[in-house]
Amino acid sequence: MLFKSIFTNSFGILLSRIVGFIRDVMMASALGANYWSDIFFVANRLPNLFRNIFAEGAFTQAFMPSFVASSNKSVFSTAIFLRFSLFIIFGSLVVTFAPEYVTKILMIGWDAERIADTAPLTAINFWYLYLIFIVTFIATLLQYKEHFATTALSTVLLNLSMIVALLLFMKSDPKTIAYALSISVLVGGVLQVLVHLIAMSKLHLTKLFAGGWKYRKTRDITEEKKRFTSLFIPAVWGGSSMQINSFVGTMIASFLVTGSVSYLAYAQRVFQLPLALFAIATATALFPGISKALKNKNETLAYTNLKKGFWLLSFALSFATLGGVLLAEPIVWLLFERGAFTPIQTQQTASVLSMFMLGLLPLGLSKLFSLFLYATYRQGKAAKIATISVVSNIIASLLLMHSMGAAGVALAGSIGGWVLFILTVKEVGIERFMEIIKSKISLYLLLSLTLFGILLYYVNILLLQWIH
Repeated sequence: MLFKSIFTNSFGILLSRIVGFIRDVMMASALGANYWSDIFFVANRLPNLFRNIFAEGAFTQAFMPSFVASSNKSVFSTAIFLRFSLFIIFGSLVVTFAPEYVTKILMIGWDAERIADTAPLTAINFWYLYLIFIVTFIATLLQYKEHFATTALSTVLLNLSMIVALLLFMKSDPKTIAYALSISVLVGGVLQVLVHLIAMSKLHLTKLFAGGWKYRKTRDITEEKKRFTSLFIPAVWGGSSMQINSFVGTMIASFLVTGSVSYLAYAQRVFQLPLALFAIATATALFPGISKALKNKNETLAYTNLKKGFWLLSFALSFATLGGVLLAEPIVWLLFERGAFTPIQTQQTASVLSMFMLGLLPLGLSKLFSLFLYATYRQGKAAKIATISVVSNIIASLLLMHSMGAAGVALAGSIGGWVLFILTVKEVGIERFMEIIKSKISLYLLLSLTLFGILLYYVNILLLQWIH
């Protein structure tokens, strides 16, 4: 059942990312890495940050343990949904009426003209946040019922919506393309909400909300809401260090040459594929079971699942890291170099990708180990660890950005990932970690990586000779 859930998540993510790469190839061809591509990526950055926070588990890690422990699940879930809805809608209205101020906060290194061009797109893109919150909230309830397929596959709808926009406006001017993409983001969000509502209905979860609304004034859930509130902010902060580091990187890149924001964005598309395909898929599948096991005081089952997930991720992410570092330029060339995307932009993006990939393994494993912090209500510890990781990333970015440019910002993100991993393992228990790695499997992993690295080295030489 465990591996079936992981496979379901991985397949959905893989399909979504394949369609996403088609979207990115078309976007690179239409916009390249220039003024309007930077503007779209920035306008989409804030809602995309929150999308990653919600969709990649941070909200679920805060909500799921409280939902599992609740004795009034319907009333509790309805109350939380209404509270977040009001807050997000209010925030979206603020951004709609004052987009220039929000954009300026995002990109303090940009001039007034570029801020003015970006502001309307920021207002449009921000409404995607509420749509993805609805999706994530329903997805958490579906995960509790051990239904993963709908959520895993639904991101395809967002990518398809953007692809349609690109097909319709490919030959238009860059400004029109940026606006069309922004509107298509909202269309994709609406489609994602619809398919989740259908899945919710099929699993009879609509009764949960109906009961929650009916009994919301007769059931006392004050203590449950207080506990959730006390856990939520540290849980979201602790589970979002990777997204926050990425967000900080984009802000710092605003001080670099034009195109730097796009280099980071395109490289992150590639970097996020193995991270989502393996780490996020595995963590999503494991979390409900680990939460239930620890609640029932069955630590043996919980740590058995941790061990299985550890070796699965170690092999998959280590091989992906080698491939991403050694084959960075051929990968970027194959995916993006056409139309407005030039060979120089390929080399710049490839150098950024190599630096990102150095943080793939620690970021993936930290997501796995952090599940135990959230399942045991140690959200505060996770938040402290995330803060140290973010500060480390900022310091490293400031030290490396002038000498390495966008690649230095990417390397700083990887450094923050290693800090996150080391501190998370320390908090969960060094003894547990040592028990896992003291195995013959470690030797098999090192040997196979050595052979694979030698093979990729010569493959890269042949590919570069062919490309150039």
